[in-house]
Amino acid sequence: MSAATKEKEPLFSAKNRKLLTNPINLNNPITVQVLGICSALAVTAKLKPAFVMAVSVIVVTAFANLIISLLRNGIPPRIRIIVQLVVIASLVILVDQLLKAFVYDVSRQLSVFVGLIITNCIVMGRLEAFAMGNKPWPSLLDGIGNGLGYSLILIMVGFVRELFGSGTIWGYHVIPQSFYDLGYRNNGFMILPPMALIIVGIIIWIQRSRNPELVEEK
Repeated sequence: MSAATKEKEPLFSAKNRKLLTNPINLNNPITVQVLGICSALAVTAKLKPAFVMAVSVIVVTAFANLIISLLRNGIPPRIRIIVQLVVIASLVILVDQLLKAFVYDVSRQLSVFVGLIITNCIVMGRLEAFAMGNKPWPSLLDGIGNGLGYSLILIMVGFVRELFGSGTIWGYHVIPQSFYDLGYRNNGFMILPPMALIIVGIIIWIQRSRNPELVEEK
């Protein structure tokens, strides 16, 4: 009876919805788990490459989780990391080729950072911590959720850095020329990597201020 109940569990049950929503806030891979920080620093000087990187990570994380979950019972424990890396590398190569084919200019801006998704702690962490022990559907949702959580931070940081560092959004000027005529200047510090770290730190501070449960009791 219990087995039948499990089989009839809705695809988007409360438990499954949490797999999508928790990584966006309470278990965000960047601000809570402190994973994937390097790419957040490197590709967020402009919003467009940050967005493309975010979508790439969502795709890789989601499908890597799904594939490893489907294969989990047939993977020998001693070579599981090798199998995970092969799956991730294959997906990253596919994504990289698609980017070069359809958004070549952004692909050049991202440079080696798309390839470094292979070693992204978020992707490897979800495979090892979740996909290896759960069914395909929850694993897919977990991958999408963690990718969305990662993407949210990248897009927020990219938006702020491009707006105040270049006066543009997605490459389009949004700060009126009259502001510059009155003496406004773009903040060059915003497009330097240290500013990305500072913005991520501010996001972490705001998030933990609004969610006291994230603050460890001393």
